[in-house]
Amino acid sequence: MASALPLFLSFLFVFAISATVSLAETNDDSISSSDFKFPKTEAERLIRSLNLFPKHEVNYHVGEEYNLGASRIVEKEFKFPFVADSGASVQELGHHAGYYKLPHSKDARMFYFFFESRNSRATDPVVIWLTGGPGCSSELALFYENGPFHITKNLSLAWNDFGWDKVSNLIYVDQPTGTGFSYSSDDDDIRHNEEGVSNDLYDFLQAFFKEHPEYTKNDFYITGESYAGHYIPAFAARVHQGNKNKQGLHINLKGFAIGNGLTDPEIQYKAYTDYALDMKLITQSEHNSMSKSVSDCEQAIKLCGADGGSSCVAAYMVCNNIFNRIVSKSGGKNYYDIRKKCEGDLCYDFSNMEDFLNLKSVRDALGVGNIDFVSCSSTVYEAMVTDWMRNLEVGIPTLLEDGIKLLVYAGEYDLICNWLGNSRWVHAMEWSGQKEFVAASTTPFSVDGVEAGLHKGHGPLTFLKVHDAGHMVPMDQPKASLEMLKRWMQGKLPLKQADVHLAPM
Repeated sequence: MASALPLFLSFLFVFAISATVSLAETNDDSISSSDFKFPKTEAERLIRSLNLFPKHEVNYHVGEEYNLGASRIVEKEFKFPFVADSGASVQELGHHAGYYKLPHSKDARMFYFFFESRNSRATDPVVIWLTGGPGCSSELALFYENGPFHITKNLSLAWNDFGWDKVSNLIYVDQPTGTGFSYSSDDDDIRHNEEGVSNDLYDFLQAFFKEHPEYTKNDFYITGESYAGHYIPAFAARVHQGNKNKQGLHINLKGFAIGNGLTDPEIQYKAYTDYALDMKLITQSEHNSMSKSVSDCEQAIKLCGADGGSSCVAAYMVCNNIFNRIVSKSGGKNYYDIRKKCEGDLCYDFSNMEDFLNLKSVRDALGVGNIDFVSCSSTVYEAMVTDWMRNLEVGIPTLLEDGIKLLVYAGEYDLICNWLGNSRWVHAMEWSGQKEFVAASTTPFSVDGVEAGLHKGHGPLTFLKVHDAGHMVPMDQPKASLEMLKRWMQGKLPLKQADVHLAPM
């Protein structure tokens, strides 16, 4: 009975916060319990905003599609149909798709793509990309952002001149389990926190490098965007821990990059109203009226703490109400790119991806059999809700101190994971180089002589604000994003320039 008391008090405190938020404002700024969106409702809105219509809420599949040994990879080289013929053979293309049976699961299989570099396979780094959601397939990035191909309107493929495989050997994974082509027959395999997610990714990476030993000496980088602002620091820390503890193969981790991510919710949620005011999405009086909600959100996140738990669900609902109110007052602005408007619930149309991956010829090429493709999983999204308000910045300083590089970049017109909140947590992070980083000059990031952003850096840490881009920087600024990746991996971001201070970041 005594052990239940803290949970009961926690519930009462969160309920009090929620009630206070609900009653704090009056007139046209008043809110009620109906304004609080439950995780499943938010997930469904996210999915519909991208014009995606997965047949299932999660990828549940029964039956062995492959003769897998214990915790083994099965992989095939493939060539997509409907792509302009480069004259290259399947072997010359170096495109692979496969499944990995996750060892710390009951029946989970992780699907992945691997595209060998179009430049120098032997020497280019290995880069893994993680899409966020949580619960959205990395094929979104593959076909609309930085993969080798783009999908055209007639469902053919066109080569992407700025695909990240031009400077790296590029991996995309569908994760957590239940996302994309990754599946299980057991509900217990759905992940709820970064420990489960990062362990699965680490296990996959170990198996991948055993399958491809020729890449074990190459530099390795972890990249991604949005909710991957949670995945990436946890995954980087897991790889680093494995290396230090001499677990399995040594992975040559050199750095990790987070694009328009959610990493430190307490700082980033507080930045919503300031960013919205700066971008004229709300008025000063509306900003003032939300200050109590911001304070309540901060309290709720503190209660959630670093370990997750039931209070984190309340923090999710309290804090996301701030974002939802800004969106409702913005006049239909696209919260991924405020230069644009959503048409009703539709903000982007990524439906061609689902149509393409459901073509029999494509499925045959990939070897996925009758396994469904779940573009975004509302079940996975909902399962991660207690993880949402955790602060993943806390593990980053250790990585920086050990010389592992971090690039945080953000498109300037994204609201949902805006550059201001990302800049604030990066500047607030306590590590041995914090003072020097804060004092560092902000200088232009130029591509072909044109300013494409503003960046600053010190030692292993770099921050880049990308011009003319929203939430998906590689989609909006493909050439600049490829140049960003290349320079960063080469240690040339930011370039050494005269100490000219520009607008503060």
